[in-house]
Amino acid sequence: MAAPLGRGRRYITLLLLLCGFGVVLFRLATLQVLQAAELTVKADRQHQKTVSLEGVRGTIVDRHGKMLAMNLEVPSVFGVPTALDSPAKTARALSPVLHVRADELERKLRQDRGFVWLARKLDPEQGRRLERMSVEGIGIVLEGRRFYPKGPLLSHVLGFAGMDGEGLEGIERRYESHLHGEKRVTVLQRDALGRTVFPKELSSEQSPAPGHQLILTIDEVIQYVVEKELEEAVARAEAKSGTMIVLDPSTGALLASAVSPRFDPNAVSALRPDRWRNRALTDAYEPGSTMKAILAAAAIEERVMKLDTLVFGEQGRMAIGNTIIHDHEKLGWLSFAQVIQKSSNVGAAKAGMALGEQRFYRYLQSFGFGERTEIDLPGEAAGLLKPPREWGGRTLASISMGQEIGVTPMQMVSAVAAIANGGVLMRPYVVSEIRDAQGQTLKEVLPHVKRRVISPETARAVTTILEGVVTDGTGGKAAIAGFRVAGKTGTAQKIDSRTGRYSASQFVSSFVGYVPANNPRLAMIVLIDEPRGESWGGTVAAPVFNRVGEQVLNYLGVSSNVPVKLAMASGKP
Repeated sequence: MAAPLGRGRRYITLLLLLCGFGVVLFRLATLQVLQAAELTVKADRQHQKTVSLEGVRGTIVDRHGKMLAMNLEVPSVFGVPTALDSPAKTARALSPVLHVRADELERKLRQDRGFVWLARKLDPEQGRRLERMSVEGIGIVLEGRRFYPKGPLLSHVLGFAGMDGEGLEGIERRYESHLHGEKRVTVLQRDALGRTVFPKELSSEQSPAPGHQLILTIDEVIQYVVEKELEEAVARAEAKSGTMIVLDPSTGALLASAVSPRFDPNAVSALRPDRWRNRALTDAYEPGSTMKAILAAAAIEERVMKLDTLVFGEQGRMAIGNTIIHDHEKLGWLSFAQVIQKSSNVGAAKAGMALGEQRFYRYLQSFGFGERTEIDLPGEAAGLLKPPREWGGRTLASISMGQEIGVTPMQMVSAVAAIANGGVLMRPYVVSEIRDAQGQTLKEVLPHVKRRVISPETARAVTTILEGVVTDGTGGKAAIAGFRVAGKTGTAQKIDSRTGRYSASQFVSSFVGYVPANNPRLAMIVLIDEPRGESWGGTVAAPVFNRVGEQVLNYLGVSSNVPVKLAMASGKP
């Protein structure tokens, strides 16, 4: 009996072992064959973390190839909370290096996650200090940080990019689709214990394409001169702010554009948005007497005025629409040229009335007021130009002397540039060419004529008047030795926000013009907002035109002795 019972037990044991081996083999087959793909993914998730980083952003250079915006490879720091023994201790160690509060770091490191960013785009020295510390569960990966090597230079035009490499203001925003590169992937790996974490970059063959390069119409030297002189003028006048634009009148190419006070696009986190707002495009103002240059062009084109047409100045006082229009001095009989040169409000009002509402409105529209100039920069305002049906009894006279209309500095300089180039309104632009990473041209921007606004003959006549503003009128301080200068001063009262009336102490002082008058190379506008003390445009703004014009003409090698005529826009800037 004992032998058969023993054999039975052995068979049962063998059967159980075979069943066990069968279960194991079945499980192995399931894991290695049926669930292989799924488990591989899970394993990768445990040992690898794929992080998507922004692509290499394209550079921005001036017209001569000088670098204005570029990328730097800088360290970003991440943590692996699941690999840390003491988040609090790690946070205390990292805090003085990262310049982040320890409690904030500890909060991130206590998350039940395999990856958290601790600090992005640090200074290289911070990265080196972290590497020397070799903190377990903490890693470093290189990211591109936008860097502006010239600091505040051209800041309001360039704008800036954010932490994630996306353009937020200026050219960086307007050309985001060209500047941003393809996303690149970094694989973060660690061992089974989570003790080592390191980045594994893609091979060069897999590297994504970088962004495109932008070549601007801006000239870095001219931009430097403009910013320097504008900053000094604003400081001298103890003014609220200032704006200056320099255009090539024959093409519409933007050579320089500055707003004071400036800002550094490398450090914008502590600034308010109004600090980086490009007032040259966004802020409309009443232009004051600079509008008389446009009035003159319309009146002469419509033949309601000639240079020698006599206009009575009413001794500096005229009643219109239950109000009184004043001049800064008592004036009697004047030629129309003298009306503009002496900046007579009474004479301007009479010229406006000779034109009539509909005709003057048509010319204002034609010169680009009430619409965007379409410059390739974001945030541009259209200004304010009401249709004649909304005009009051004094509106025609008011607009004739630069009130009851809102214009941007870019609109005004573009309009005057149309007089300078012989009567053609150009579309201003700032990007002249777009190239790929290999230097191949993807797009070339050529000057664009929007429309003809006045005849060449009218343009020459208005130029004669505006030269007289500088030689015999209110703009004497804009004169540049050896060159013929044409321009117009403006001193516009601002609306007092408290009373809703024109302020007796707040002004916008301006000068807009072009040089050389016989072959314009530069069209420029200078605005000084709320200067203290002396506020006449001819005293505050005209000298800035003089100083910038003199330096830039010398830099460009422009001769004052070459007799050439006004030319219609053509060619590349």
